[in-house]
Amino acid sequence: MYAVIKTGGKQYKVAAGEKIKVEQIAADVGQEIVIEQVLAVGDGADLQIGAPWVAGASVKATVVAHGRHDKVRIFKMRRRKHYQRHGGHRQNYTELEIGSVNV
Repeated sequence: MYAVIKTGGKQYKVAAGEKIKVEQIAADVGQEIVIEQVLAVGDGADLQIGAPWVAGASVKATVVAHGRHDKVRIFKMRRRKHYQRHGGHRQNYTELEIGSVNV
């Protein structure tokens, strides 16, 4: 059984036992969270699609770790104008282990 959830403005297809990295969630390591925003639930050929959420569906997950992604290098340049700017960005994430998909 799998589900399509929405968290942090993004959508993820998850199943029990998987680990995913999502936008940072304010929760402690080891804490269990419940994600109520379930867009779709599927089991083989059977698929339930919500409008916008599937009624009564939820996904339980456990916070495994918090961290930061690799640095994204930003480089801006205007040719022949002696203009160069360097920058970087590291996005925070929360790693979740999916426990169960409930319908």
